[in-house]
Amino acid sequence: MTLTGHHFIAGREAAPHGHQFHAFNPATSAQLEPTYGDASHAEADEALRAADAAFDTLRLAVPETRAALLDAIADEIMTLGDALLERAHAECALPMARLTGERGRAVGQCKLFASLIREGSWADARVDHALPDRQPLPKPDVRRVMMPIGPVVVFGASNFPFAIGVVGTDTVCALAAGCPVVVKGHPAHPGTCEMLGRAVLNALHRVGLPAGCFSLLHGKSNDIGTTLVKHPLTQAVGFTGSLRGGRALMDVAAARAHPIPVYAEMGSVNPVFVLPGALKERAAKLAEAYIGSVTMGVGQFCTNPAVVLGLKSDALRQFITNAAALAAKSAPQTMLHRGISEAYDAGTAVWQTINGLQLAGQSETPPSETASQAACRIFTTTIDVLEGNAELQREVFGPCSIITQCPTLEDMLRYANSLEGQLTATLHGTVEDLREFAPLVRVLEKKVGRIIFNGFPTGIEVCSSMHHGGPYPAASHSFFTSIGTASIYRFVRPVCYQGFPEEALPELLQDANPRGAMRIVDGEMKR
Repeated sequence: MTLTGHHFIAGREAAPHGHQFHAFNPATSAQLEPTYGDASHAEADEALRAADAAFDTLRLAVPETRAALLDAIADEIMTLGDALLERAHAECALPMARLTGERGRAVGQCKLFASLIREGSWADARVDHALPDRQPLPKPDVRRVMMPIGPVVVFGASNFPFAIGVVGTDTVCALAAGCPVVVKGHPAHPGTCEMLGRAVLNALHRVGLPAGCFSLLHGKSNDIGTTLVKHPLTQAVGFTGSLRGGRALMDVAAARAHPIPVYAEMGSVNPVFVLPGALKERAAKLAEAYIGSVTMGVGQFCTNPAVVLGLKSDALRQFITNAAALAAKSAPQTMLHRGISEAYDAGTAVWQTINGLQLAGQSETPPSETASQAACRIFTTTIDVLEGNAELQREVFGPCSIITQCPTLEDMLRYANSLEGQLTATLHGTVEDLREFAPLVRVLEKKVGRIIFNGFPTGIEVCSSMHHGGPYPAASHSFFTSIGTASIYRFVRPVCYQGFPEEALPELLQDANPRGAMRIVDGEMKR
């Protein structure tokens, strides 16, 4: 595929204009062609008007048509072949093996949501039949089902160009629900975005749905993103990125005449609590798994385990020694772009100025400045230093982590109680540890979206049970997930029908239930 630098606006290609920019290879600093440009306010308006015009066609399409669209997107992604992987590698410096796996995840998400909407139970259909003879008053016929909300604006993430990008969960579940999508492409990998955008347009053409169901706009400045969120036809926003970026979009959306939800996933420090039984049983293996998690993807995950807490002991000191030695052996790796590597170095430089925080170990090989590389850095400190410095409560995006020594369980509990909202928290221990440290689990249930036992938070399983979110500031709304099939509920709302004749009801609310979806009928879950 020849890249053009064009925006895709409901099937129309628009050449770049205004402020222009290029992608750069982070490993070589080489400029990549073609030239891209910031979309204009008029182009944003055109895209959202086209999305609104296509909304009824998409939402009223039978589920099989929307499922076929998702299957077609999956096929078109694979049709791009190695060229897609090579462009993403050039723009993001992610290893080819990682990109191959992430492409599989993106394709798998398409097929997962296709199966979801074919069966239909996700729509939470509820039927309460009329009881005309009920005394003292008759009961009306009341039925409820989830319906799509309208055009959705999606902001692609920098660290997952496929799975949380143009064809990521936000886009896929919005289309599955029946919502047209306008994607603001990520400026660090615009070529990858263009290739995937064309795949979606090809899929729409294959199944006969209007091109207005999808648009892709490029932009490096914040202006185009703000314009999209402010637009009166935008009904919801999906965002994965920094707290500053997510909060800015939340504030813009809240200031509208008609506020809309911004479903922002914004990261956290993801505390790990290493309990005595785990250190006694497997200290060496635990240190190895920990460093593997910290350095996975060059630490460029919102679930990176940035803070570890354990009870002060010889076993914990040995764990620190083991982790530091493994960090030294970890070679520096290239980050997604120079801005991220510079922010990582600046953040860990601030840490090194804090009295009582020591650098326990870092990559022996110095990072290459020309390749925007990051060294693994493991720090150690005490609980009073961790609690006394606000800088240590904020995420530093990259392969770094702080191991904290706590004198007592009460110290761990106090820290857990002081936590802001987190995406994850992790416990390493034994069944006996869980009994002894049960109060810690109770605290974490109030603070995080996902609690892991004897694992690490990096690596998220895409399934119906997954919850990737948490109380603010980890995410903008703790009720919703950005990963897994439950993410579809961000882009639907319940509509209730009272007294409607059978033939006028949506299919999922008809007594015949032709798709055999699970529903609540007169208070009973049944097919």
